[in-house]
Parts: sequence; C-alpha cells; structure tokens
Amino acid sequence: MKLNLSMRYVLLNAVFVLSTVASVHAFSSTGVSGLAPHRAVYEMTLDASRPASGVSGVQGRMVFEFAGSGCDGYTMNMRLVTQVEGESGGSIVTDLRSSTWEQGAGKRYRFYSSQYRGDKLEESTSGDAERINGNENVEVHVLAPNKMDMKVAGSVLFPTQHSLAILESAKAGKKILQARVYDGSSKGDKVYTTTTFIGKKVVDDAGKPTSDVAKDKSLSGIESWPVSISYFENGPDATDTPVYQLSFRLYSNGVSRELLIDYGDFAIKGDLSSLELMPAPKCD
Repeated sequence: MKLNLSMRYVLLNAVFVLSTVASVHAFSSTGVSGLAPHRAVYEMTLDASRPASGVSGVQGRMVFEFAGSGCDGYTMNMRLVTQVEGESGGSIVTDLRSSTWEQGAGKRYRFYSSQYRGDKLEESTSGDAERINGNENVEVHVLAPNKMDMKVAGSVLFPTQHSLAILESAKAGKKILQARVYDGSSKGDKVYTTTTFIGKKVVDDAGKPTSDVAKDKSLSGIESWPVSISYFENGPDATDTPVYQLSFRLYSNGVSRELLIDYGDFAIKGDLSSLELMPAPKCD
C-alpha cells in the first residue's frame, strides 16, 4: 500500500495532539484547578481525504486515561489503534501508545510513545523536559529514537499547561490564544507555535444528542465552546500553513467531543463513545 504522507509520523503526532484534547477534557465543573480523573473512548474514522493522500478509509479506536492531581502531577495514557485503507488497495494496522507525566505546576514533563505495526515495535520516542531559570527556558533531553539535548528559550507551555490556558480563556470570554507548545511529538525535537480560536459559548441541546454518551445527564444543559487549534512549524521550516489543525467541542464540566484532526490531505474524526469519571485524589 502506497501513501504519499508518512503515516508513521502523521498518526504518531496524532497521539500527542490528542493528548492536548484529552487533558482539556480532564477539567471538572468546579473550575480550572479541579482535574477529574477519567477514562474516555473515541471511535476514529476518516472524515475527508484528497487524492494526493492515498488514504481511502480509516477505522479505529482511541482509549484515553487521565489520573493525578496538582500535588502529584498529571498522568495521561493513550492508545490509538487504526486500520488505514489505501486507494490502491491494501491496509496498514497501526497501534500507537503514549504515556506522559507533567508536574502539577508545569516544571517538568516526561513523555514516552511507541508505534507497532502488527505485533512488531517499529519505533519509540522518550525523554523529559525541565524548566530552568524560572519559567522562561526549557531543557529537553531526548533518549530515543536518538539521544539529543535541546534548549528552548522563551515562553513555552507543556500540554496540560496549554489546556489550562485554553479553558481559562474560554471561561473569560477570550476568542484567541497564541502559545508555543512542547509535547514531545515527532522525534522529540519539535516546538510548535499554536493559535487557538474559541467560538461563541453555546448550551447543549439534550434533545439532539450526537451519540448515546451525549445523552448522559452530565452533558445536558451545560455550556460549551467550539475550539480549533492550529499547529505551525518553528524555525526555518515555518510557513503560514499549519502542519495540522485540531478541532473539538469543549464543555464547562470538562468533557470534549466532536474531535477532528485535519492534516490538509486528509482528516480524522473522533466520536466520544464512552466516558467514565473516577474519584479525584486528595492532596496531603
């Protein structure tokens, strides 16, 4: 099967991109400081594709688990299994796994991801990042696939910090948020410039659910915002065209659904099919 896009890095980036959404929907209705541990399942399908992509279909499932607190840090585990169909025939089954830990105040960040094709491990990425000299600089230590040290000067956010900023902006009525984000994606060597657009606040119409999970009383009559995040390259590769765009609907009780990842040549959507909230840990 021939794909004009490298599915290895496109889908691997999807794991880290979706971790931003996942950490957003970890917020409880008590406010931005209350992160609700939970397990969410999304059904992933192809939304649209252009002939140049070589992609004719996508079927899969993403399982996301969030745990932790501002005291102990936040842990996110995600697994995304997809079957990608090619226009010329054939298919690829890809199993992507990601685990991250972020210190409660955003001082440290650890990441690990792996990609399997069938039962064979094809590649893994791991490393950690730490703030130095206050909040203005970050040191990154990548362990795999290639050892590398990198310093990031200036303001940069880790995924949960970025999610906090998005939710705070939404509740404050702000429409645009710009930030540089480091999430350990690609080979751990990317810092993205992001622009987030936050739409007009709406109240969910419980009479028109998009899926069974949307009928849950936790979504009935709750305010939400349509959110779209564009990710841009930094440095000499920077252009005015985003590498990808991530859109979703963000509820004030923390749930996100109606996911859409647009890579230009094709787009993948995720429908929330299961949501389990778990008790939040208490700080000692």
